[in-house]
Amino acid sequence: MTTPLPERAGRRCHNMINPLHSTHYFSPDLARELTAVGITDREAAYFAVRSAPMGPVGAGTVTATFYNFSPERVARHVPAVWEDASPGTVLAARLRAVDATLRRLLGEETVASKEMAEAAELALRAAEACTGHARPLYAAHADLPVPEEPHLAFWHAATLLREHRGDGHLAVLLGVELGPVDALVTHTATGKGMAPKWALATRGWSVQDWDAASGRLRERGLLDAEGELTDTGTALRREIEAETDRLDRAPYEHLGAAGVERLTELAGGLLAKARAAGAFPENMIGKG
Repeated sequence: MTTPLPERAGRRCHNMINPLHSTHYFSPDLARELTAVGITDREAAYFAVRSAPMGPVGAGTVTATFYNFSPERVARHVPAVWEDASPGTVLAARLRAVDATLRRLLGEETVASKEMAEAAELALRAAEACTGHARPLYAAHADLPVPEEPHLAFWHAATLLREHRGDGHLAVLLGVELGPVDALVTHTATGKGMAPKWALATRGWSVQDWDAASGRLRERGLLDAEGELTDTGTALRREIEAETDRLDRAPYEHLGAAGVERLTELAGGLLAKARAAGAFPENMIGKG
């Protein structure tokens, strides 16, 4: 008999793993590797590396699967980016960048450690229970081969777990009728999402788009006049996360309570090292 998972154990594990996947998006190593294959624009690089597993897709597919980016911002770079480098070329460059990034942030000793190998084994085992139906970004990444080196295998598994949860989360947002900007505004209002200046700068929406979404949310009773979540808005965000947890429970139930606890511990230690090494921009998260 398996031990039931503690409440929100899967979410806590995800919250340690997900940022480790994301380190390469902010890394100079990614810019260097993609510049070498012909992609010099930072925005184009993000769209390319995340969508490359789906093949040379168009702007509509990227906008749909990424959800909270402005269609105009996506169309500025996709599908033109595939003229600079093919998806296969991008994927190879991405893996080289991840390798360099993790070695730089974590150090060679950590990369080669038994703890890294254990984290990779646990994360890959959890990912065995992920399912691809109605999860296009996860399914595309799941078709990629697992890298041999443990730190890259861990990153690959972290990516699978991230996109599996993310695809499910988008279904939940649709169910509660939060469109792309509405979702960004409410997430920022929790204090846990991107700060507005980061959301606007990276997602391609205007201040007018942000204000219009805030108006819709006030009309629904989710946001107050100061831009804070109301009790109803707070309850909705909790509902969203709880339902996302439910849709994402399979990998963590498969791993089991002890495995999830250990993976959370290992990933948390790796994340602390990455943050201490300057993996992420300052003031990216929060309401400021």
